[in-house]
Amino acid sequence: MTYQWNYEPPTPEKLESAKLLAKELNISPILALLLQKRGICKADEAKRFFRPHLTELHDPFLMNDMDKAVDRLNLAMGRKEHILVYGDYDVDGTTAVALVYKFIRQFYSNVDYYIPDRYEEGYGVSHQGVDFAHENGVKLVIVLDCGIKAVEEVSYAKSLGIDFIICDHHVPDDVLPPAVAILNAKREDNHYPYPHLSGCGVGFKFMQAFAQSNGIEFNQLTPLLDLVAVSIASDIVPIMGENRVLACHGLKQLNSNASVGLRAILDVCGMAGRDITMSDIVFKIGPRINASGRIQNGKQSVELLVEKDFPRAQELARQIDEYNEMRKDLDKQMTEEANALVDQFASLDEKKTIVIFNEDWHKGVIGIVASRLTEIYFRPAVVLTRTDDMATGSARSVSGFDVYKAIESCRDLLENFGGHTYAAGLSLKVENVPEFTRRFEEYVATHIEPEQTSAILDISTEIDFKDISNKFYQDLRKFRPFGPDNAKPLFCTRRVYDYGTSKVVGREQEHIKLELVDGKSNQVMNGIAFGQSSQARYIKTKRAFDICYYIEDNVYKRGEPQLQIEDIQPCEPIV
Repeated sequence: MTYQWNYEPPTPEKLESAKLLAKELNISPILALLLQKRGICKADEAKRFFRPHLTELHDPFLMNDMDKAVDRLNLAMGRKEHILVYGDYDVDGTTAVALVYKFIRQFYSNVDYYIPDRYEEGYGVSHQGVDFAHENGVKLVIVLDCGIKAVEEVSYAKSLGIDFIICDHHVPDDVLPPAVAILNAKREDNHYPYPHLSGCGVGFKFMQAFAQSNGIEFNQLTPLLDLVAVSIASDIVPIMGENRVLACHGLKQLNSNASVGLRAILDVCGMAGRDITMSDIVFKIGPRINASGRIQNGKQSVELLVEKDFPRAQELARQIDEYNEMRKDLDKQMTEEANALVDQFASLDEKKTIVIFNEDWHKGVIGIVASRLTEIYFRPAVVLTRTDDMATGSARSVSGFDVYKAIESCRDLLENFGGHTYAAGLSLKVENVPEFTRRFEEYVATHIEPEQTSAILDISTEIDFKDISNKFYQDLRKFRPFGPDNAKPLFCTRRVYDYGTSKVVGREQEHIKLELVDGKSNQVMNGIAFGQSSQARYIKTKRAFDICYYIEDNVYKRGEPQLQIEDIQPCEPIV
C-alpha cells in the first residue's frame, strides 16, 4: 500500500508556547506540542491529563432522570420486586449488564439478567424479552446499551405493569420510550457535562448515584472499573474527559486485581502477568467476549464476567475461546468473499462507499467484515445479510466521518437503525437494498472529505533518534491510554540508515526486524516493520530512507522502547 504522509509543522508561536509549557512540566517540548494538539495548553490541565483522579468524575445526578432512576430502584428494593438487568449482546452491553448485576447483587438478591438472542430476537429490547420478564414476575427492567428507540416494546411492557429504566449512549430519536427514567447524555435536553460515555459507563454512573443515595462508599464501586475500561476500549468511544478517568483507573484495576471472569480470559489468552493495555483489550479480550454473542448467546459472556469461582470461570473462558476460533474462521471466509464482491464493482475509484449484500452470510460476523472493508478500502462500509424477509447489517466508518448521520439520511427506507459516529446497525426490506445503496453513496459523496477516503498517515511530529531519551519515553507513556481523541502519536524521522543487522523475519518472511541509525546521532534504535519485507532490498543498499512509526514497549527487553514502523519511503538524494 502506498501511503501519503500528512504533516503540518508547528508555527514559531506554537513552538515558543510549547517550550514554556515544557519548562513548567519538565518534559520535552516535543511532548508539550502533543499536549497542545489535544487542546491542553496550561500546566494544571496537563497535570490532570497525566494523573486523572476519580474525584474528577462528574456528579451522576447531573444526568437527566438520574433522580427518577435511583428512586425507582430504591422503591423496587423496598417492595422486594423482581428486577431484571437487560443488555445488548456485544462487549459494551455484556460488561454493562455484568457491572450493574454484580453491584446490585451485593445488596439485593431478587435480581436476574437477560441478554437477547442475536438470531431469534435481534438487537435491543424485544417482545420476547418483555414476555420473559412478564412470565417471571419482573416489575422493573434496567436496560443497558440499548433501548433508546424501543418505544413500542417499552409501551408493551408498560401495559403489562413492567417499568423500564433505560441506560443508553446511542443517539435518541425525537420520540423517547415511555420509561420511568432515560439515562442518556446524548438527549437533547441533557445537562450532563460529558456526552461520550459507553453504555457500561452509563450503567456505572447509575450505580454511582445509587451508592450515593444509600450511603455506600465509592470504594465499593472501584472493583467494577475493569469492566468499564473493557467497554470503553471495545466500543470505540473517545478517551478524553470522564472516559479517560474511567479508562485509566479501569486499567489499573485490570492489572492489579481483575475480576475472576476477566482473569480467566487473560489466562486463556496467555496474557496473565503481563501489563495489559487498551490495545490488548481491543485485540484480545474484547473479541472473546463478543464471540459468545456472535456464535452462540451473549448470556454466556455475562455468566463468565459475574462468576466468582476461578476454575469454573476458566472453563467458561475456554468455551468462549472456542467460539472466538470459530468466529475467526468465519471472519476469514466472509472477508475473502466480501473482497471478491468488491472486485466486481465497476469504477470502485469513483465510489465513496461500499455496500454489499449476501443473504447467506453469518449475522454475527458482518460487523467485523465491515470493519475489515473500511481498513482495506478507506471508505464507510455497510455489510448486509438476510434474516427472514429482511436485510440486516452493520456499518463502520473511516476516521472523522459520522456514519450514523449517513444512515439516518436514509431512514425512510429502513425498518430500524441505531448506533453512533463510527458504528451502526440497520435493517430494511430486501427490495430496498438497491435504493439504500444509491442514497447512502449519494449522502457520503457530498459530505465526506477527500482525505478521509485516502491512505493517509497523519504524522504528529518529526523527531530525531537523539530525542528518544529514557525520560522522553517514560513521559510519553503518561499519555496512555490511547484511543479516539487521544490517538497514539505517530512520529517521523528523516534520513535513517540500516545499522547493518536488519533482517527479514516471520513465518512467511513477511516482516523486517530493524536496527537503525539516523544521520544526526549514533543512537541505534530497534524496530519492527510488519508486512513490509518488500522494502528489505532497498534498506540493505545502505541508502537513506524516511520512516514513520509508533514508539512501543519492547516485549523482549522490558523498559526499552521499540519502533513499530508503519511506512518506509526512500529519501530524495541530497543535491
